[in-house]
Amino acid sequence: MACMKLGSKADVFLLDDHTWLCSTGLSSDVCIEVEEKSFHLHKFPLLSRSRFLEKLIQEFPENEKCVLELQTIPGGAKTFLLIAKFCYDVKFELTATNVVSLRCAAEYLEMNEDYGEGNLIKQTESFLNEVFGSWLDIFKALETCEDALPLAEELHIVSQCIDRLAMKACAEPILMCRPVSGRSAAQSPVSTFLWNGIHSTSKQHTPTEDWWYEDVAFLKLPLFKRFMLAVAIKGMKPQKIAEVVMFYAERYLPLNGRQSSFQNGNNRTHGSTLHITSDADQRTLLEEIVQLLPNQKGVMPTKFLLKLLRTSMILQASTSCRENLERRIGAQFDQAVLEDLLIPSMGYSMETLYDIDCVQRIVDHFVLMDQDTLNPLANEGQLLGDSHSFTPMTMVANLVDSYLAEVAPDVNLKLLKFLSLAAVIPEYARPVDDGIYRAIDIYLKASSLFEFFR
Repeated sequence: MACMKLGSKADVFLLDDHTWLCSTGLSSDVCIEVEEKSFHLHKFPLLSRSRFLEKLIQEFPENEKCVLELQTIPGGAKTFLLIAKFCYDVKFELTATNVVSLRCAAEYLEMNEDYGEGNLIKQTESFLNEVFGSWLDIFKALETCEDALPLAEELHIVSQCIDRLAMKACAEPILMCRPVSGRSAAQSPVSTFLWNGIHSTSKQHTPTEDWWYEDVAFLKLPLFKRFMLAVAIKGMKPQKIAEVVMFYAERYLPLNGRQSSFQNGNNRTHGSTLHITSDADQRTLLEEIVQLLPNQKGVMPTKFLLKLLRTSMILQASTSCRENLERRIGAQFDQAVLEDLLIPSMGYSMETLYDIDCVQRIVDHFVLMDQDTLNPLANEGQLLGDSHSFTPMTMVANLVDSYLAEVAPDVNLKLLKFLSLAAVIPEYARPVDDGIYRAIDIYLKASSLFEFFR
């Protein structure tokens, strides 16, 4: 991790309970209270470096001890201690974990070049440029921005961190094989758990281009969204964006009917969490993730989209979110498999075991999107000449027939609903009618038995 040494003198600060004392031999003439800490300091070192403190100190009569409160200083008492050390020229280190709060605190205290050459604003600005050269250091700096808001935003530090991360992710991910530190062995890309799922006792392996997904997945949702928008602007391929979004979603959403990982404590990184604790939080996360999905057809696996759709129903996501997913699935419905379509009906007015209306809407989307390409061929009399042109529609026809056979035994399935789904498939898409006949046979037998025993 990058660091810059500042100051030339030995430490003169002593902590007595909640009070910081300066052991210079001179009596303190100013007390500054920050959070629960009190700093007993001297006026001259402070006002010679800070315009803000100079103005506050000058408001007090010379014969009175100056008592100030700085409860809103970025970084709190921990950062102000470093500010005091800087003013007294005491040795300390600038690092990626403290530079953001120090830069913001220096801005808050107006520590510019008018108050001494090489003042803290200039020093921290210079060091930030060094931090921006390292993936590891940028992440550490970005994670500390929350403690320095809103100044970290106003000074564009957050946007610069995200921009630099996006630039590196797009340009040279394979070269930056050093992961963010501070994670458990199970979480680190260089741990004994390799990306292909194989366990190894070796701590070194050849890095892959997707190692940084793990790091990005530890970003809180607002920062993750900004990062994903940044990489899209910088030209990252939709397929790669889709992979990152999937990685993030699978970490934090209960896509397989399980408890999501944040409830198991796996979302911690460097002491931070995503703070996702309720269904409402999960619902918000799901809806935001859906908005981040690339629009290009085929970049997201249909199986994954169907998992998102099922989860959106469980979490009662917005209608627009569910419709968005249904349209996406409909655009590539020929890639779906039967088991993923067996979505249980949700809510209090469940007429059937499975949500047949949802599948109906998805099939409608597929047919509507495909009819412009299929019908012209039919009109030209090419139906028999090029069967490969109709492979997607034929695959969907077979899938719908299998689905109908699966749901047909449900005695609550109305005839009109059964016929509506069966009829949505164009006649030419079924070169063989065995599938639909089988489904009809199962439905009629189930209906007859129901009527017999009623």
